[in-house]
Amino acid sequence: MKTAVMTASWSADLERCSLMCESLDRLLLGDWHHYLLVEPRDVAAFRYLEGSRRTVISETDLFPGWLRAFPDPTNLGRRRVWLSPFSVPLRGWHAQQIRRLALAQHIDADMLLSIDSDVVMVRPYDPSAMWADGKMRMFRIDGGISQNMTEHHQWLAHAGKLLGLPAAVSPAHDYINTFIGWRVDAARAMLDHIEKITGRNWVRALISSRAISECTIYGRFADEVLKGEGHTRSDQALCHMLWFREAYPQTLKGLETFMTDLQPGQVAIGVQSFVGHEISQIRRLAFSVTP
Repeated sequence: MKTAVMTASWSADLERCSLMCESLDRLLLGDWHHYLLVEPRDVAAFRYLEGSRRTVISETDLFPGWLRAFPDPTNLGRRRVWLSPFSVPLRGWHAQQIRRLALAQHIDADMLLSIDSDVVMVRPYDPSAMWADGKMRMFRIDGGISQNMTEHHQWLAHAGKLLGLPAAVSPAHDYINTFIGWRVDAARAMLDHIEKITGRNWVRALISSRAISECTIYGRFADEVLKGEGHTRSDQALCHMLWFREAYPQTLKGLETFMTDLQPGQVAIGVQSFVGHEISQIRRLAFSVTP
């Protein structure tokens, strides 16, 4: 099976993204090509990562002309804001999700494998292992969203609006991880479905709210519109994530403890960029894992 690996990134994560690319080149097996999806002003900075299996794509090749980035006046232009006639200002994490969704319409592959910039592969893995009998493994934690997870319920509600489904669902499943696959044919069908339901361009419909979770939209589409067709569900995350500062001490010992919790079936680790661990320490520990 042909895999399009996609990573939406930006200049502040360039060093982390470079480490992620190095780990993919060492350990990702099979038929794959990696696409780095960035803002126009970051294209030049990311070019050195290109090669026979990696391409940098500017979001101008993915976005409609009416959605563009500008300096954010609220922080003296250090960050960016995405403006359009059809939404309130969007932030970088919104733009990154739109890039990943849009790529489905531009590539020739069987699967989109989404890998975040702060992920590092630690064991060999062939994405074709996510397929069996024509079905693709889809990450889902059954009932993983509790009542007090307010933001997740907002994501579920917006996904429901886009897909013509109820705003609330029970049990509420969690589809979010930093190393997950989407079927390309299903992703394209999902964007067509959004346009049919809303009567608008899918990007315009998507940004009608800032409560965007592309993983949640895809998960609800696969489960509730496709009724699971073409997918097999798994609650086994391929990436061991450190989501929060409080989870482990922000020391080398804390990072070592995090690494000891890596499960046998996990092939990557992820340390959120806002968690205070040095990239050099992450690299050393990640590359010391026995395959």
